[in-house]
Amino acid sequence: MGDYVLKTSGLSKRYKDQLALNKVDLSIKKGSIYGFIGQNGAGKSTFIRVVTGLAFPTNGKLELFGCSNEQELIQARKRIGTIIEGPALYPHMSAAENLEAHRLLKGIPGKACIEKTLSLVGLRDTGKKKAKNFSLGMKQRLGLGIALLGDPEFLILDEPINGLDPMGVVEIRELLKKLNQEYGITMLISSHILTELHLLATHIGIIHKGQLLEQLTVNELNEKCQQYIYIKVDNTDKAAAVIETQLRSTRYEVLPDGTIKLFEHVHAPGKVSKTLTDEGLIIEQFMPVGEDLETYFTNRIGGGKHE
Repeated sequence: MGDYVLKTSGLSKRYKDQLALNKVDLSIKKGSIYGFIGQNGAGKSTFIRVVTGLAFPTNGKLELFGCSNEQELIQARKRIGTIIEGPALYPHMSAAENLEAHRLLKGIPGKACIEKTLSLVGLRDTGKKKAKNFSLGMKQRLGLGIALLGDPEFLILDEPINGLDPMGVVEIRELLKKLNQEYGITMLISSHILTELHLLATHIGIIHKGQLLEQLTVNELNEKCQQYIYIKVDNTDKAAAVIETQLRSTRYEVLPDGTIKLFEHVHAPGKVSKTLTDEGLIIEQFMPVGEDLETYFTNRIGGGKHE
């Protein structure tokens, strides 16, 4: 397996008459941030529960760090940190006391990890302040701190930025990026905030009604979502020259049939068409093409409200 932290093959989970996961083939490369997108009830939570051992698959194969039999998976799961359905905090304890309680529960030797983790998640100066008095952002950081106890190689986070104010969202995003880039922690992040996930993830998986519809890199996603102006004129060479000299753009492509894709000035199509006609070109076809990120996901999933 080597390059992969997680791989599933034909993974299915049935609850009585409901097929919650339907032959999911998903793979997460070591060092990546995998964004997991789906509607409410699409199967994200069920998938996470199966991966973390909170539920058993009905069929299919699961590999964690190359391990696939049950005894090996038990050991492999010790290399995972999780936040599922919100962080489990003791409201009447401070941040340090919460971490200490979870350290003991996890059987992690020594207290050195407490100060290290508090510094890492930005809660070192909270002192004796009780968790019940923390802001939502502070609670999320503390939950992340608990997940980081034991130096996990793989983090599984369910809606880590849900309900945060804009500043809190930025703080968590930057912290997750730091954990990934500086500490090499691989992540699976379930979120309904598509634009934020796009800023964070390196890979995307789209699940709908228990089926994995698509998984792709963010670069591939950007290519699919890329917007451009489709142009057909009576003189392609002259149009290309006008685009470069008058519109000062080199981000265009001339297709074999002579039509042009212009990747700049997408939000100013009137300026483009006026410039072309002012130079004596006859426009035969002219239209903006492409989707924004939200539209792409909505169309791929089939519409409706995201989880």
